[in-house]
Amino acid sequence: MKDNNPVLEKSKAFAIRIIRLYQYLTTEKKEYILSKQILKSGTSIGANIRESVRAQSTADFQAKMQISLKEADETEYWLELLKETDYITGNAAESLLADCEELIRLIVAIVKTSKDGKQ
Repeated sequence: MKDNNPVLEKSKAFAIRIIRLYQYLTTEKKEYILSKQILKSGTSIGANIRESVRAQSTADFQAKMQISLKEADETEYWLELLKETDYITGNAAESLLADCEELIRLIVAIVKTSKDGKQ
């Protein structure tokens, strides 16, 4: 995976949105448990993708991307909980979930391609 890759850029932009969500949840909603969980998993997606750029081997690359995928799945879960408990609503909830689902699709495609030996 090369620098300036769309998944790298999208995951960083998503992490920024997650940080802002965390700030909103802790400041406005006084919610500290779920917000901390989503902060960890939501920012870890991009961190692991970033690490994969400098992977030492194909196996290392695949491992980093698999971790990133797990973190994205976890983040989607926290977003669903926040939405279903009305901590986030409307367009914000839908937009965050759509971005997370897009990252999941991109990461799944990258993992599949790398397993096919076409990294």
